[in-house]
Amino acid sequence: MTLSQLIFKLKKLKKEKILQNLPDSRVDIDIYEEIDSTNEECKRISFTNDFHVIVAEKQTKGKGRLGKKWLSPPTGNIYMSISTEKDLSFGPISLFTGLICKKSIDEMIITKKIGLKWPNDLVLENKKIGGILVETETYGTKKRTIIGIGINLNLPDKESWWGDLSKFKLDDEREIIINKIIIGLISGIEKPNSHWMNEWREACIHINKEIEINKNNQLLKNIIFHDVDSDGNAIIKTKKGYDTFTSGEINIKGIY
Repeated sequence: MTLSQLIFKLKKLKKEKILQNLPDSRVDIDIYEEIDSTNEECKRISFTNDFHVIVAEKQTKGKGRLGKKWLSPPTGNIYMSISTEKDLSFGPISLFTGLICKKSIDEMIITKKIGLKWPNDLVLENKKIGGILVETETYGTKKRTIIGIGINLNLPDKESWWGDLSKFKLDDEREIIINKIIIGLISGIEKPNSHWMNEWREACIHINKEIEINKNNQLLKNIIFHDVDSDGNAIIKTKKGYDTFTSGEINIKGIY
């Protein structure tokens, strides 16, 4: 299907469907046809509730980690950010969000399982189909956490390492997926489950596998991704022992 055909048949997101089973008094949501970036809008808004969600059909300046651009055409994908000023010190929110997104999608596609790649990628059939960008802003004495999420449901024009979920025909299920993600995040933030990191490890596609990691423009090869610590940092096994990486970009043979 061409880009113009996708845009023509696209059903617009409906707020009432996204808010289903959510307490209106605690969650605000704004839906935009077009916006520069859902994360940037979360930085601009005035807070009136516990959580504020921004969703867009298209982003003109969508962004990913490490300053990369996030391709955001109006073809029925998910571009959303959820912001809160609640305490999120229970664990690495980027990893937790990835797990919630994985579980929300898995419930919809059934025949396949989404994998997780450290620190913030969603993977299907060795292709990246989504990512997370977590940012924080300080407003006086308050700290606002902004969780940006991008999931490719339909991405006709893409780079070789990008994938999408178009074969599952989820065009009419966007509100359900967004709703599941919001409910999962709020539930996990307010009632943290100490077992979730074990779930993340089970979903990670490269635990105990050989990887390469690019850190500060230096490529380290022939190392093993051993585990993650309680802060979400990567524990890497080298010939000299174990090392911890707080950030970086990893490459895995056979995967983008």
